[in-house]
Amino acid sequence: MCDPTVPFRLDDDETVPEVPDFELIRPIGQGGFGRVWLATNRTTGHLRAVKVISLRRRGTTDPAGREITSITRLEANLRRQHANLLTIHHVGQTAEHLFYVMDLADDATGRPASPDADYRAATLLNRLGDGPLPVNDCLRCARQLLAGLASLHEAGMVHRDVKPANCLFVDGQLKLADFGLLTEANPQISRVGTQKYMPPDGRMDARADVYAAGLAIYEMVTGLPADSFPRLGERAADVAADPTLCLLVRLALGACQPDPQQRFADADAMLREIAEPRKPAAESHGRRRWIAVSIAALAAAAALAAVCFWPGNPPRVQVNFITEPYEATILLDGVRQLRPDGTPCTTPCTIENVSAETHRVIFQHQGLPDLDAGRIDFAATRQIRAEFTPRLAR
Repeated sequence: MCDPTVPFRLDDDETVPEVPDFELIRPIGQGGFGRVWLATNRTTGHLRAVKVISLRRRGTTDPAGREITSITRLEANLRRQHANLLTIHHVGQTAEHLFYVMDLADDATGRPASPDADYRAATLLNRLGDGPLPVNDCLRCARQLLAGLASLHEAGMVHRDVKPANCLFVDGQLKLADFGLLTEANPQISRVGTQKYMPPDGRMDARADVYAAGLAIYEMVTGLPADSFPRLGERAADVAADPTLCLLVRLALGACQPDPQQRFADADAMLREIAEPRKPAAESHGRRRWIAVSIAALAAAAALAAVCFWPGNPPRVQVNFITEPYEATILLDGVRQLRPDGTPCTTPCTIENVSAETHRVIFQHQGLPDLDAGRIDFAATRQIRAEFTPRLAR
């Protein structure tokens, strides 16, 4: 699906494309490689979404050729249609255009799809416009997104453009859409896709899809944009108090590790984390320690969010702390930031209700020299990122 946030309009000299067996009513989505139309089947009257891409080359690019290659890969490698991938019913070509016919998403209002002028496709992006999803919807949508993505990874393919705008709802079921950038999994560096959902290493393999899926799940839980990761915002206390939300945040943290080798290997590995609960003995020591550290950070955020605001004191703000590597202890003005049980807050962490003044920020990480981030004015800076320099071998 093309980005539904982009205005849909035809140029003055543009005509409605001719597509066999379908009447194109109006564009409902557009992007760099084509436009999606609301269409009706001339024989059955059924509504469909039809993506149309010009066959004319634009400069050195060939968007139609790329789409044909991607759809061919999808058809050749996917053994059967998955319930959480948008169904493509037909692919065709005219003298001017490549087109393919897909299921039409539900209406964003919750009503069935219709040819009405106010129809808007129901996407995860639209739903997030109303804030974070309810707890049960978060878990359900995360599972459905990962199930669809896992089917691509199992077939040796990567999506390369996982984001809320490409998650559609059809009959209430989340379906991953837009296969125009689909390719075989490989570790080569590529900057194709949507910039803010790309991992910092730029390797567009299955772990890149994992990174993007982690950000999408983070958005479901917090209602915040992807570039706010890992800040929990107003939902910090809810996350710490709710085991399901806590689980999903831990999933996002694991998926969005800067080091690709520290992420989940693929979407199926993520899906297993939120399947039926496993016995504690099945978890490795390292995994249990990582879970415990993550819960500590979340509980710290919730506890600090409960600190009272006293009139006459400086304004209170929330500050996001991120380090590479993670799990660094935070010191403000020489004071280690602690949870109520006395264990330290560790990165990534959002600390709520900090006075909006200048504070000395120091990070401590086992086996590494202390990292002095200097004096930072929290009234002006709300996100602090720092990277440790490994200790040189003697």
